[in-house]
Amino acid sequence: MDADLLHARLAPWYAEHRRDLPWREPGFSAWGTLVSEIMLQQTQVARVRTAIVEWLGRWPTPADLADAPTHEVLRAWGTLGYPRRALRLQDAARAIVERHGGAVPDDVDLLLALPGIGDYTARAVAVFHFGQRHPVVDTNVRRVIARAVQGQGDAGPAARADLARVEGLLPADVAEAGVVSIALMELGALVCTARAPRCDDCPLLGDCAWVAAGRPVYEGRRAPRQAAFAGSDRQARGTVLRALRGVDVPLSRAELAPLWPDAEQLGRAIASLHDDGLVVVEGESVRLPH
Repeated sequence: MDADLLHARLAPWYAEHRRDLPWREPGFSAWGTLVSEIMLQQTQVARVRTAIVEWLGRWPTPADLADAPTHEVLRAWGTLGYPRRALRLQDAARAIVERHGGAVPDDVDLLLALPGIGDYTARAVAVFHFGQRHPVVDTNVRRVIARAVQGQGDAGPAARADLARVEGLLPADVAEAGVVSIALMELGALVCTARAPRCDDCPLLGDCAWVAAGRPVYEGRRAPRQAAFAGSDRQARGTVLRALRGVDVPLSRAELAPLWPDAEQLGRAIASLHDDGLVVVEGESVRLPH
C-alpha cells in the first residue's frame, strides 16, 4: 500500500463519515485545537466535545487561562480525569504568553518545548490547525497501519519507528497528507477498532494485509494494561479532588476520612496529590492551589 492509494481510499470515506466535532469547525482557534488535543488524551470524545465548549467560553485564549486561579482551573476540569493535564495546560498557556506573545506557535519544535506537550500533541496542532505535513500517530493510527500495511492484528507498544512508518505513507501534497492523517485516526476510532473491527465497512478492505492473511491473532508484545480503577489509588485521589472542588474552604483530614475506607490509602492519595501540585497540605488541612 502506497501513499497515493491510501489517499484515494481514505479521502472519499472521510468526507462521508467524518464526525462533526467542535475542533473541526472552520475558524476554530489554534489554542482551541491545543486544548482539545490535551483533553482527548485518555478521555472519550463525547465528554470532550461538551467540556471544550465550556472551557473555551471561559478561557478563550492562552492569556485568559494563564491568569486564571489554579483552583478554578481544577474545578473546571471536573471529571475529565488525569487532572495533572489541567496543570500542564495552564503551564503551557503561561509559556505561550511569555515566549510567544500569547499566540500558539506553528513550529513543531517550539510546540514540543512547551510544558506538557509531547510528540503527538505538537504534530496534531501543526497538522490539524496549521495545515502542515507531519506524521500524527496515536493508538488508532498505529492499529490501522499494523493491520492494513503490516498484516498484524494489533500494533503492540508504541515505538519511535512509528513516526517514520507513518511519514512514509503520507502523500507529498500537504493538503492530501492532512486528509490521510485525520482519516487514519477516524478510521481507527470508528471502524478498525481494537476489539470488534467492522472490516466490511472499511475503505481499505480490498487492500488490507491483515484481511488478506486471514486476520491472524496478534501474538506480539502488548502495551501494559492499566490497573483496575475501582479501589485504586487513582480513585482515592479522585475522591479527594472531587470533595475539594465542591467547597470553597480547606477540608481537614478528619473531614476527608469518611470519604474513603482505607485510611492509609487515603493518606497516600493526599500525599501524591500534594507532590503533583494538585492540592496544598497545611497541617491537617487540605485545599486546592490558589
